[in-house]
Amino acid sequence: METLKAAIPESLRRMIGESTTDDLPTTCSSLHHFFLHFEPFHQMVTDLADPKNSLCGKSEAAALESKQLGNHYFLREDYMKALNCYTKALRMAPLEAFGPEKNLVAILYINRATVLHKLNLLIECLRDCTRALQICPSYAKAWYRRGKANVSLGNHKDAICDLNVAKSMESSLSGKKQIESELKNISHQCEGATSGVQNEKNGLDTVDGMPQIKLQLVTTPDKGRGMTSSCDISPASLVHCEEPYAMIILKQCRETHCHYCLNDLPTDAVPCRSCSIPLYCSQQCQIQAGGQMFKIKPEDHGIFNSLPSDLGAYATGIILGNGSKHEIEDIPEHKHECQGVHWSIVLPSEIVLAGRVLAKFFHKSAYEDITYFVKSLELFHCYAQLPSDCKLDLHIYAIMLLYCLLHSCGARFSMDGVTMSQVVIIFSQIKVNCMTVVRIRSIDAHGLQDQFGKSLASGYLTSSVEQVRVGKAIYKDGSLFNHSCQPNVHAYFLSRTLCIRTTEVVAAGSQLELSYGPQVGLWNSKDRQAFLKDEYSFQCHCGACSEFNLSDIVLNAFRCVSLDCPGAVLDIRVIDWERWKIKHFPGADKVNMNDEIYKICPRLFNQNDGYAHNQPGYCLRCGSYRDLESSCTAVDNAWICIKRLQDAVTSKEISNTTISDALKSLRMLRSYLHSYNKHIAEGEDSLAQAFCTVGELQLAMDHCKASLLILEKLYNPDDIVIGFELVKLCSIQISMGDKIALESINRICDIFSRYYGLHAHSVFPYLQYLRKETEN
Repeated sequence: METLKAAIPESLRRMIGESTTDDLPTTCSSLHHFFLHFEPFHQMVTDLADPKNSLCGKSEAAALESKQLGNHYFLREDYMKALNCYTKALRMAPLEAFGPEKNLVAILYINRATVLHKLNLLIECLRDCTRALQICPSYAKAWYRRGKANVSLGNHKDAICDLNVAKSMESSLSGKKQIESELKNISHQCEGATSGVQNEKNGLDTVDGMPQIKLQLVTTPDKGRGMTSSCDISPASLVHCEEPYAMIILKQCRETHCHYCLNDLPTDAVPCRSCSIPLYCSQQCQIQAGGQMFKIKPEDHGIFNSLPSDLGAYATGIILGNGSKHEIEDIPEHKHECQGVHWSIVLPSEIVLAGRVLAKFFHKSAYEDITYFVKSLELFHCYAQLPSDCKLDLHIYAIMLLYCLLHSCGARFSMDGVTMSQVVIIFSQIKVNCMTVVRIRSIDAHGLQDQFGKSLASGYLTSSVEQVRVGKAIYKDGSLFNHSCQPNVHAYFLSRTLCIRTTEVVAAGSQLELSYGPQVGLWNSKDRQAFLKDEYSFQCHCGACSEFNLSDIVLNAFRCVSLDCPGAVLDIRVIDWERWKIKHFPGADKVNMNDEIYKICPRLFNQNDGYAHNQPGYCLRCGSYRDLESSCTAVDNAWICIKRLQDAVTSKEISNTTISDALKSLRMLRSYLHSYNKHIAEGEDSLAQAFCTVGELQLAMDHCKASLLILEKLYNPDDIVIGFELVKLCSIQISMGDKIALESINRICDIFSRYYGLHAHSVFPYLQYLRKETEN
């Protein structure tokens, strides 16, 4: 990419940097003409998209190498390493047709199933056995292993059926005798027993059902299109559900999350059948993503002719499974990338997402032109406001992506300025409309065993809550909800489904607004504005940005040098921005005399109060001066010890010296920073985790409460951030046997219910553990 950019003539770079939407056909054509005569461009396309360079393709040799390594670890009883090796081998193994009696993929599934059985992951073992049989229905070992898994699960009738089929398929006399012995051992247990096997659940339990509230699309002078309701809406109301128009997993999550639904990968992850990169949580996700499905007809193989009719029907049902019921989308997302070429791995996620959008156009290009297609997306874009370097990047990626698609999916389109210009517009649409898909994860200092099955009475627990970014997606209707730094709705994800829920009362006619990025309490107003301008090319005029609020002032504030003064000392960036509000937003300085914000910085609102004492470094209450340069240096030095403690907590190598230094640093921070400064809350939080890890639970709880007190000043008392911090406090209280934990979990459930409704336990299963422990 940098090689291409550096070679572009300065005049062409300037023309692209100054271009408007109307100029795009010309600028794209000019750049394309340059690339046509620039050999490194063609070499790059060849490296990315030529099938001869199928670096992500299948490799039998690589699969066999991983299989042998897995066998080595299995013999050493290192089952987790063996499991990883067999999964890696499955990703690399080519899927052959049904010619051989057994093939490598089927063998690998059985090898992994054997490991899963050793790890007591019986449902996963059962699924892998079935996957092996769908490839090789006559594989006796697969039927045998499936029967053994069903025995362990108590599914005796299914186990007997599996073993009887295995005996029929087994060719050796010794193998048949072993299976007969197994059958004798379980036959007396199956009388009166019913099969406990559950169909694999692939759908989402949405619990609430579809929202009943009808929303209206309106247009306003300041924010353009937005969503409102014709009636009052109560908090925690589900107002919108939507499947994505297109979705892509982020690169850092490729080994941990399903490439289709973006849920956590199970131990029996399913690889793509045609290339070596994607992993899926189930065959349904694999089929939905790639559009590939076997047409399994066991009768064509004549393998069940010798079986009794009822056993033959059972075997046929196992092999067919639910495959015939899968509904494949018209445009499977991964299909056009699934050629073993690696452009979809190398190019940025947003560019690959644009490729998935374009695949929908190529599918029906005979019926419409690309300009109409892009217009029909009805997505806002801000190309004209983008910086020059960004415009140049989009031009290069547009041409590169079209060439990659031309090689990969065989689409036929005109490589002209109009087509390339519309791809640039799609890029700019994705830039401002793309939503980041997140998952909530609890990070436990000591971990939970058996998925909440065992009490932690013998150990200690502190649980931090983290929102993990796993993907990016385009939701066409979801993009119509405007932004606010103090949103009244909350967006979350159930698998691929976007859900939007109110977090407060929304009056009829009021806009439903969510946050596109940092909210009040996370960043101050100046930093939020810079982020929104850079990412979405607009200036926010929401209430939080046009009025004074406590969080923006104290979030990064210093304390007054007078120990008994509660006033705030601001740096030049913050104080200039707060003054800007007074100048540009009438009534921004109308703060009630009883408000805490007025007690902390009254001079900010008093225009007659000596301009010299209303400057950076001066206390906005008493006028005392603080040297900000030396104060910043002292804070930076103190933060080094806090960061060292955070690293020690992560590595679980905490020493008394590290904790002692962090305590001294926290005292230093308190002497320089305002008592509501977020850095102090973060320092308290780090010490809470450290003390919990070393078993000093009372100290852990004290520091956790201190952090919570600050956050309650920066955020709304019912904000989800408060709920996350309460999870940590409640976990510590449970470990201490403190009955107050019940109050904490009730408050947590109230907050989570406000943000997630009846989906709360689906989004954050750890709530079930907390509730269970507080009731014991």
